[in-house]
Amino acid sequence: MNDTPCRVGLFVTCLVDLFRPTVGFAAVKLLEEAGCTVDVPAAQTCCGQPAYNSGDRADARAIAAQVIAAFEPYDHVVVPSGSCGGMLHEHYPTLFADDAAMQARARALAARTHELISFLVDVRGMSRVSARFDGTITYHDSCSGLRELGVKQQPRRLLASVDGLKLAELPGAEICCGFGGTFCVKYPEISDKIVTEKTADIARTGANTLLAGDMGCLLNMAGKLQREGRPVKARHVAEVLAGMADGPAIGEPAKG
Repeated sequence: MNDTPCRVGLFVTCLVDLFRPTVGFAAVKLLEEAGCTVDVPAAQTCCGQPAYNSGDRADARAIAAQVIAAFEPYDHVVVPSGSCGGMLHEHYPTLFADDAAMQARARALAARTHELISFLVDVRGMSRVSARFDGTITYHDSCSGLRELGVKQQPRRLLASVDGLKLAELPGAEICCGFGGTFCVKYPEISDKIVTEKTADIARTGANTLLAGDMGCLLNMAGKLQREGRPVKARHVAEVLAGMADGPAIGEPAKG
């Protein structure tokens, strides 16, 4: 494993902050195990993707400028979400096509931005974790992580080192879950049809736990699984890899 010291700025994401803070704590634990010093800049906000997807380029630019300034001091920017990571990596530079100075800053940030699990494997050389998870999981490949950031084998490589864990590959693992950020709000009937097909595929695996690397996808699939009464729990992959999967699953009420 790469033991070169590095200072990481963790971009927590809105959904992790508001709905699943344990994912942020799991990310910190994994990054520290990979030899990184981790900061969580207090000035960070949304990545701007909802505004960007809705065509509101002015607000997306303003948000992006704030994020760029907050994360410029760090060697790497790490995001426990392919969706938000893809926004920083792929779309920030295009927002400043008419501003050479800001575009240069956006490109510099994009070059240092990584999805969490790909950073651990591809940059830090992590090949195994010390966690244990007793059960059969299936894994959904989130669209942005897969198609924009190339996240596919990295989570499977680390999951293979988790004691007690069995992986049942998901049919159509690379097919969208129907969330798509603002897509599910604009086109709810289509979104529901897509996630209905996804949960049927999840059930066919026989797995008792669903993992993914993006909270938007997980909230969407977890909600549908619960409405259908299917006994499958949803968790972020970082929680399992960090050995922090003992609490309530996504969408379940907190205990006590």
